[in-house]
Amino acid sequence: MNNPQTNSVSKFDTLIIGSGLAGLSLALKLADQQKVAIITKKSLLDGASAWAQGGIAAVLSPDDSWEEHIQDTHIAGAGLCDPATTRFVVEHAKASIDWLIAQGVPFTRDEDNGYHLTREGGHSHRRIIHAADATGLAVQQTISARVLAHPNITVLEHHIAIDVITGKKLGRKDNLCHGAYALNTLSDEIITISARNTILATGGAGKVYLYTTNPDTATGDGIAMGWRAGCRVANMEFVQFHPTCLYHPHAKSFLISEAVRGEGGILKLPDGSRFMPWHDERAELAPRDVVARAIDFEMKKHGLDCVYLDISHQPLEFLQQHFPNIYARCLDLGINIAKEPIPVVPAAHYTCGGLLVDLHGRTDVEHLYAIGETAHTGLHGANRLASNSLLECLVFAEAAARDILSKPAGELVELPLWDESQVTDADEAVVISHNWAELRRFMWDYVGIVRTTKRLQRAQNRIHLLHEEINEYYNHFHVTSDLLELRNLVLSADLIVQCALSRHESRGLHFSKDYPDTLAQAVPSILTPPNFSTR
Repeated sequence: MNNPQTNSVSKFDTLIIGSGLAGLSLALKLADQQKVAIITKKSLLDGASAWAQGGIAAVLSPDDSWEEHIQDTHIAGAGLCDPATTRFVVEHAKASIDWLIAQGVPFTRDEDNGYHLTREGGHSHRRIIHAADATGLAVQQTISARVLAHPNITVLEHHIAIDVITGKKLGRKDNLCHGAYALNTLSDEIITISARNTILATGGAGKVYLYTTNPDTATGDGIAMGWRAGCRVANMEFVQFHPTCLYHPHAKSFLISEAVRGEGGILKLPDGSRFMPWHDERAELAPRDVVARAIDFEMKKHGLDCVYLDISHQPLEFLQQHFPNIYARCLDLGINIAKEPIPVVPAAHYTCGGLLVDLHGRTDVEHLYAIGETAHTGLHGANRLASNSLLECLVFAEAAARDILSKPAGELVELPLWDESQVTDADEAVVISHNWAELRRFMWDYVGIVRTTKRLQRAQNRIHLLHEEINEYYNHFHVTSDLLELRNLVLSADLIVQCALSRHESRGLHFSKDYPDTLAQAVPSILTPPNFSTR
């Protein structure tokens, strides 16, 4: 079937690619003064933000302080967090929470009619505000309802961005972003969107791995589009593996929240023995990279398919109150967490690196912003501190909104329609599914929790072969959502491996058997694309 074209170009003040917390928050902050479009690959709630369980970190208690939150973030980040960014985010945290409360987010209350705060790994205080154990969903449902009700926001569901449109691509002398092309996955129509500002907020690249807690939408789209447009990336080697993904054949990507360990959950071997104190004095409350490596070590040492997280010593009422969704989901699968431990394995969870941005969310390409997991702000360093991710989304959505609204309106350029005159229908779509499966398997085997130079080089060789095949496919056949996602995943995988090979030490989430020591100086891994030019 031939893909039809549009014969018109849609025009907006701001185009937001992605519908997670970062993108939706930014849309609301702009919409009173601008005409905004949101592109989302599936429905408005099909993203990683809605899957977030634990909560949002912020200094909200009188016995806590900015300095302690900053220190905890730096410790988790293994010396690689940017000091200015970390302070900026922590000091703007309470304002972000107040904004969410004003929007109507139903955070869990405590007995004193304040808000209940929980504690997670790496935090020195209880500072995680949450909505039971489904914070992301509660936040996204509240914000998305306001987005859908706003007359200045157009939501394009079931659209996947193909690429952003820059002046260079149009043969202009400027280095500006002028909008994007997008594929309507229901009609196969390719639309052209002209915008004064474009924001990449597509989330991370967790689906590059065989096992992940991420939704199917996490295919590194924004990172790949930004790189192709001429943006630098940083610290892509730091992929956070969540220590506790539910291990069950019918529980695809179901996360067992960090808060379970925060509320006393104990990690055990099948014989019931505890192992975390042997790996770190903080035991189950150590940062995620430490816990994930410990689980990986024990599984390989004992030949295990999983380990067990035991919270059964807590009263049933406590578990049903604090972890209602985890309790119910496990019970559906025949696991009563009030009586037995939960089988868990590590899984790829969060992309700490991304497109290099400043404190306004601006990339190297003018009028192109990146926020949320797509961006590298410098907050997470070599390992993200639990519950700092949704916080970063909120703070940088506000920062980007202020920057966009403070500037004179940019130019709306007349854009050419997508040209499909030189392509045909594909006759072997099986190539895409096979390449997808191969990529995710060798990334898991060679670029996982523990790495070696030889494994990384093996992955790089396979990535180069896949890259050639996919580019040929892309240049000769009509685009599909599967092809676009695979194209972006292979590029994201390449960036991860390039950064990993460039780091000759072990730090945070990047552990190399060939370079087990941590260097005295912490330096970010920054990659520069061939078409890079300064603003």
